[in-house]
Amino acid sequence: MSLLRDVLLVSAVFLACGVEAVEALTIVLAVGVSRGWRSALQGVAAALAALALIVAALGPALTLVPIDALRVLVGGLLLIFGLGWLRKAILRASGFKARHDEDVIYARELAAARAAERRGRAVIADWYAFTLSFKGVLLEGLEVAFIVVTFGSNQGSIPLATLGAVAAVLCVAAAGFAIRGPLARAPENTMKFAVGVLLTSFGTFWSAEGVGVEWPGNDTALLAVIVVVTGVALLLTVGLRKLRAHDGTVPPDPGHQVGVHP
Repeated sequence: MSLLRDVLLVSAVFLACGVEAVEALTIVLAVGVSRGWRSALQGVAAALAALALIVAALGPALTLVPIDALRVLVGGLLLIFGLGWLRKAILRASGFKARHDEDVIYARELAAARAAERRGRAVIADWYAFTLSFKGVLLEGLEVAFIVVTFGSNQGSIPLATLGAVAAVLCVAAAGFAIRGPLARAPENTMKFAVGVLLTSFGTFWSAEGVGVEWPGNDTALLAVIVVVTGVALLLTVGLRKLRAHDGTVPPDPGHQVGVHP
């Protein structure tokens, strides 16, 4: 595996997992601030343990699949996943879709957490706080696990993909708990655009390799694919901006985007 592909692999995993970590952290912070940290952190720990088991089980299983079949499978999944991210990122950047607002999400989660009844179960003092933190981290974490397992298995380096994911989660967690609030200043929409480009590019590159395409320049061709995908995405963004300016289309209320992914 070339150094270039290693760097691109870690970068793609870091950005994608960083986006998911911001969304999970918003939920955990709202629960912890409003209802206390003990049960919220217990929920986080339980979700992380479940995710570790998922990655440990799926990673070795995928390594048994022939490499060409794996590249077609993983490439196709990444194309579906990446194009979905890229489509929504283009719509947000062009103004046809409201931008993801962590402040709005945080305020709603905070209000809901404060209004909920407090009940305990076994060693969990606040079952609501535990459950909400567990579900938030698990749901966002499943996307992280998917990225780690698919990227890592296809490149034969789950530890490298895991490194990128862990680094992203630690960076986001450190920043979030340092400021005790949502990472509203983080360029999340820009990150989602970049992630969409990277996932789409990797998906295209690996799918083509899986069906026997020999890319000129081998791994360096991946850079060309990224440039082309970025160029097309930017052209679509500019075109949609002009269309919106022409017909006066107004994006929906950002508050209505709560819970919509990516």
